[in-house]
Amino acid sequence: MKKLAISSACVVAILLSSCGEKDSNKGGNKSSEAKGGVYLGGVLRLNEIENIKSLMPIAINEQNSYHLASQVYEGLLKYNQKDLTLMPGIAKSWEPNADQTEYTFNLRTNAKFHDDACFPEGKGRSANATDIKYCLERVCTQDPNNNQFEVTLKDRVVGATECFEASKTGKNIGVSGITIVNDSTIKIKLNHPDASFLNVLAMPGCYIYPKEAVTKYGNDLRIKTVGTGPFFIETVKEGEVIIMKKNQDYWGVDENGNKLPYLDGIKWSFIKEKKTEILEFKRGNFDMVYRIPVEMFGELMGKLENAKGEGNDFEIVSSTALNVNFYGFNIAANPVFAKKEVRQAFNFAIDRGKIADFTIQGEGAAADYGMVPYTEGFEKDGYDYKSLKIYNLDVAKAKELMKKAGYPDGKGFPEVTLEINSGGGDRNILVAEVVKSMLEQNIGVKVNINTIPFPEHIENVQSSKSDFFRYAWVADYPDPETFLNLFLGTSVPASVTEKSFINLTRYKNSRFDSLFMAARKVGDKTQRFKLLSQAEKIVMEDAPVMPIFYDENFRLEQKNVRNLPENAMNYMDMTTTYLIPADKMHKK
Repeated sequence: MKKLAISSACVVAILLSSCGEKDSNKGGNKSSEAKGGVYLGGVLRLNEIENIKSLMPIAINEQNSYHLASQVYEGLLKYNQKDLTLMPGIAKSWEPNADQTEYTFNLRTNAKFHDDACFPEGKGRSANATDIKYCLERVCTQDPNNNQFEVTLKDRVVGATECFEASKTGKNIGVSGITIVNDSTIKIKLNHPDASFLNVLAMPGCYIYPKEAVTKYGNDLRIKTVGTGPFFIETVKEGEVIIMKKNQDYWGVDENGNKLPYLDGIKWSFIKEKKTEILEFKRGNFDMVYRIPVEMFGELMGKLENAKGEGNDFEIVSSTALNVNFYGFNIAANPVFAKKEVRQAFNFAIDRGKIADFTIQGEGAAADYGMVPYTEGFEKDGYDYKSLKIYNLDVAKAKELMKKAGYPDGKGFPEVTLEINSGGGDRNILVAEVVKSMLEQNIGVKVNINTIPFPEHIENVQSSKSDFFRYAWVADYPDPETFLNLFLGTSVPASVTEKSFINLTRYKNSRFDSLFMAARKVGDKTQRFKLLSQAEKIVMEDAPVMPIFYDENFRLEQKNVRNLPENAMNYMDMTTTYLIPADKMHKK
């Protein structure tokens, strides 16, 4: 993670002509110093540029909902926000058996659900092993809201897949591999050793919540949340504001004995326009914003080298992201995209380097290596990126492939519509316009662009209502496997109209499936990564997607914000975040 200070003078020209007055009610002003030099109190003010789709754990599949839900819910395990290592959540400890096919989880006895009307007299109770089993079995049950089964427990836990299949006929047989030992101990048995299993338990689908909440709220759990996390939701005005308050009964305590969380609360706003969002940040009305609009990026970043410590108003934090932006082809929905040569031609017809350098102005890197973003650590551990550098701009090759597919110079090829989502500034439309131009100029394909709101876009992509679409995938856990999950053939439903939550392109290849599943069972990381990179090579040669660029994470923070580190997954956990009061800012 890189952290650089930037002065107000560097950005005045690009933030609109009037910066306005700073909000005098900064969240840190009501803080009080505690042991260890941290500050207690204050409200952290953040913004999401898209409305949340759902905060129901089994339904979370986009990042803005994840940002909010990870403050309210916990799983057995959670991530360390600094380095993405696993750390205890509701489970205070865990032990595998000798061959790592069974894990015993020892639960905290002081992890308490938020006070809520779903409980007698509105008082929350302690989470126990029955709650763990209930929630993990619920993710193994067919439900229109459930998009987490495919990427969590399917084919990993003994009896999970059988439970899911039985639920389709209305039967509740439970998951045989999940066993309650006592209220504070639970065992989970796996079909085979699984290198990613513990990571999976930190995913939203494995968050823990009480059965009482499901009974009382049903589908309203989309916005009614009852978890064990450091904050609870007090106020919801969808599309406007969500206010979270400190969970006074949270189990966490820091090394100095201070009760966690430090903050009194979090206020989430939903300003959709990035320029307005950044202006509000400059006025002091937000404590952090992430992602700089591409139209501002070059000028803002160009001033960074001149930004020195004294007199700076805020800081910019950056890190390489485990995030790939890509265009997908729904192979089952459109006959022209069922032809591999067409998909390959599209990939050879675009200049990713030009898009990265000029269209998004260095806000990301060209996706030259396929779907798994280039990561030095992955390569050192055996991921063979060199074998994946398949597509570069090659117009002659693209034309040859189109001719082979029966469309010489694009003749006879139908017009296609590229569906993209709105939000986040102009980046999506700028990239789409450039790709459209390249495809038309290089292979004679006519492309129309349709821009729609993000929740509607997700619905269309999952339901095969869009056959050529823009998407981005942020790692669910720090491992190449999380990107290759998108292509597992067993995730594709039988009917093209049935929702496909993970395999959005409905791609199937038995060789890929075999290598992917074999890699799950390998404990040695080097051998495992070798198998995964071999699997990805098959995908890239079949080309169900067009990787465009790998993201970089950039965020602006007010100088009084502490313990909110950037990381490759843009994972946020405000448990230990705090705000320094303005009159104490001289202290480091």
